[in-house]
Order: sequence, then structure tokens, then C-alpha cells
Amino acid sequence: MESVRRYLQGTDCIAGVFVQSTKQTMSISEAKLKGLLTPGTSLVLLEAQAATGFMIDPLNNKKLSVEEAVAQGVVGTEWKSKLLSAERAVTGYTDPHTGNTISLFQALKKDLIVKDHGIRLLEAQIATGGIIDPVYSHRVPVEVAYQRGYFDEEMNQILSDSGDDTKGFFDPNTQENLTYLQLLDRCIKDPNTGLRLLVVVKKGEFYFYVDEHTKTILQSTTTNKAGGKFLGKEVSLWDLVHSEYIDEEKKRDLVQRFKSGTITIEYFLEHILTIISQKTSSSTVITTTTTTTTSTATKCPTFRGIKKQVSAQNLLESKIIDKKLFEDLTIGKVTVDQVSNMESVSRYLQGTDCIAGVFVQSTKQTMSISKAKLKGLLTPGTSLVLLEAQAATGFIIDPLNNKKLSVEEAVAQGVVGTEWKNKLLSAERAVTGYTDPHTGNTISLFQALKKDLIVKDHGIRLLEAQIATGGIIDPVYSHRVPVEVAYQRGYFDEEMNQILSDSGDDTKGFFDPNTQENLTYLQLLDRCIKDPHTGLTLLILKK
Repeated sequence: MESVRRYLQGTDCIAGVFVQSTKQTMSISEAKLKGLLTPGTSLVLLEAQAATGFMIDPLNNKKLSVEEAVAQGVVGTEWKSKLLSAERAVTGYTDPHTGNTISLFQALKKDLIVKDHGIRLLEAQIATGGIIDPVYSHRVPVEVAYQRGYFDEEMNQILSDSGDDTKGFFDPNTQENLTYLQLLDRCIKDPNTGLRLLVVVKKGEFYFYVDEHTKTILQSTTTNKAGGKFLGKEVSLWDLVHSEYIDEEKKRDLVQRFKSGTITIEYFLEHILTIISQKTSSSTVITTTTTTTTSTATKCPTFRGIKKQVSAQNLLESKIIDKKLFEDLTIGKVTVDQVSNMESVSRYLQGTDCIAGVFVQSTKQTMSISKAKLKGLLTPGTSLVLLEAQAATGFIIDPLNNKKLSVEEAVAQGVVGTEWKNKLLSAERAVTGYTDPHTGNTISLFQALKKDLIVKDHGIRLLEAQIATGGIIDPVYSHRVPVEVAYQRGYFDEEMNQILSDSGDDTKGFFDPNTQENLTYLQLLDRCIKDPHTGLTLLILKK
């Protein structure tokens, strides 16, 4: 039984790495020796293996003790003592005062291990099935861990903190600090052994992973119509996608298509259910139900917003659809696709076009803004503000492949350079929201501007780009809102409206490289052309 096995055996840890360019699987130690992982990254991954049960030999699919792993050359002798120490998170620590065997958490509370180190190992245990009871040698449910003194509310709060301080692991591809669970989510399953492998890509290679926004959408999309082991159960699309019925290639394809906006969440779910039905020969009737929460019995149609799903109820509250259209949606008189394609709705869900790239008039060549900078066709300053405008209006654009990408994806795929990653991630928060340092709440670009969390000129430029491409973005609900709703929600005010309406150069934060004029984003958009093949908006560059 799955409910028993996870406590006896745990779930998978990160067993090794998969080198994307060579399709080669190797141990973490070998990846370190080949320079694919730094010593620091390698050590914390190996310690996580030891602290969750065993060292893994991914080539031979073997679970080993630290002593066995060293003897068989799976790990080097230089880390033996550190890994034996981490292994005690499973076998237990000795209380120096009583001689009793105590758990990882208890050793942490008694200062027998360094705090950051202990928290990292504890987080790895929880991510792979639960806290390990060293006395009885199995994992225990959280409530039992509380009862036995293996966990407490304070530690739960520390591990729930979303700050970098509790992210003790590292993605070598994106240079991000992550939790162990987040890093696990980015791994692939070896089709032969079922082991979890961390994908390692070379610079410039495409790196696929499921970002947090997409994960939230997949987790909140549920159905009770799946077959196989899910028959008769309410299950999330996230769990279906990660089940044994869906191979890595299919998962990757569907997630990428969903993230790029080429398929809806409804199509995604229906396609997954079809695959499961075919593989299990189930007689389940394939119907789909999509919700944005699992806590309500009311089924509300959802739409694809900028970064996450948007409920029809929210569109009604935002005055994007009226009550009659809402009622027609809920009774099935009109479909989500039909409503999404209405101009009055799509401009708020997806926005209108930003400046996606450049068109070089002399060569008839289309290129990305970054490439135009590298070729000396745009100055670094002009390039940066255009890319920030892309990030602040939803996505970084790859105009050659007609792809919409997050900043992380754009950097990983070489559409933008790493030198601007931090600036573009900052601009992207105009879409995903800023954190109010006093309340912890998510606030909009305008609210962050009012609280002096961002530089005024910079914030005004991003806000003007949002308005020029469909409207101010509500970061909580991930769609644009009409001006009157923006006023009501505190995302805009009359003073800012006056600033943006001013015709002086002070509010013209963009630049036409052909005429050397300072312009508003809307004025610069008006000077662009549409690519006849992709429909993207391109800035003409004349020599």
C-alpha cells in the first residue's frame, strides 16, 4: 500500500545526474569529478542521500550504506566522515547526557549539529516521505513526529518560510537557491530504474522544468474521472502528470505547450486522462472538471491568465465579463474558449502585443533585442528598457521561434544574457507582484512604487508599458484590469494618471534609435511593424 510504503521506504531522493547533451546518467560524485557540479553542490546532494536512507549508485540501481558506497567507489573517501555524520540522521545521534538515541531534530535542538546543516537534512527527509524515527527505523506522519518530539511548530515555521535562508539546495542550471522539494520537482525519472535524476545542461542548452506558477495551476486543477490507481478518487493534474502512466517526454511536451499558451488547461487535463485511460484499459468516461481550489464543491470555469489560472468569478468581479455571460458560462451555454477569444476578454487575460524584437530593414532580418544589442544595432540602455518592458508585461519573447518565456527560461535558452537576469527578474515582479515588507502581502507595481520599493522613473516606465499593452496587471489574480477596477483596488490613482498623461520628456522613458527621440511606449509601439508570419510586433531598425 502506498500509504504504508512511503513511511517504510520513503519516496525518491535525488539519486544522480542526467547530462542532457550526452544523454548520460552518472553518480553525483562522478559529475563532480567531471566538473559538472561544484564540490559544494555535490556534497549537499550526497548528504541528503545519506540523511534520507541510503547512498545511491544510479548506474547499478543500488542502495548502499555510506561505508559500502565508499568501499565500492560510488563516493570518494574525502567525504566519508561528513557522510557518516549525515547518515546519523537515519540511525540516530547519541545524547551525551543520557546515552539515549535521539532524532535529527532533537540533536538540532541540543546544538549537537550546526543549525543550517540540520535544517537542510530535515527538509530533505520531509520532502522524501517524512521525518525518520531512528529508534524504530521508519518515517512517521507529522502528527506522530510532534508527539515524539521529533518536530515542533517553530521548526515547521522555519521550513515553511519562502526566503532564501531556508533554501539549502542549488540548481546548477539556473543558479537558484531552492528547497529540496523544489529541486526534486525539476528532476526527471530514469525510465529504466525509476530513479530521480537532476538534469545538467550546458550553457545555451534548453533547460526544462516546471516553475512554481505552473505547479500551482496543475495542483489546483482536479478531477475524479481518472482511471487506473486513481479510479474513484479526487486527484490533481499535478499528481496525474507525475504518475507512472505519463512518460517524461510526454510530460515535458504538454507542460511546455501549456506554459507557452498553445493549449488550455482543459485540453491538458483531457489529454492526460485519455492517456491514462488507454494505458489502463479503463472504461472510465472521460470528462473533465477544472477548479482553482479543492476546498469548494462549486465548479467554476477557469481561464488561462498571464501566469496562472483565472476563475470566471474573478472576471465577473473585475468587470471583464458581465453577469449574463458569467451565467452562460456556468451552465455551459458558452465555452471557455469562446469567451477567451472575445476581444473584450482576451486583452485583459493575455494583453496586447509588446515590442517582441527588431526588424533590420537593410537585411530584412528579424532578431531578438539581445542579439540586436550584441550586433551593435541597439545600445545596452535601449535594449535593457525594451526587455524590462517585455518582462513587466508578461513574458520575454523569442521572436525567431515565436515563444513566450519566463525570465528564467529566457536566460536558460540564451534568448537574453545572464548579465541582465537580476534586472529582468525584478521587472517580472510587475506581473507576479512585490512583497510588502511590513505585511508580507503581495502588492502591485503601483503600490510598490507608492511605498518606495522601486525607483520612481523605473516604476513609471513599467507601468506605462502595462497600460500600453492592455491594462494594469493585478498580480494577485494574474490578469489585467479595466482602469476603474485598478482605481478601486488601489493599483492606480489620479496623480499617476496625470503623470502618465504629461506630454513632457520626463515621462517618455523609451527611445527611438532611428530618430533619437524620447517616446512613450505607446508611441514606440505605433512605429513598429507586425511580422507577417508570427503577428509579433517588431521595432524597425533603419541604417
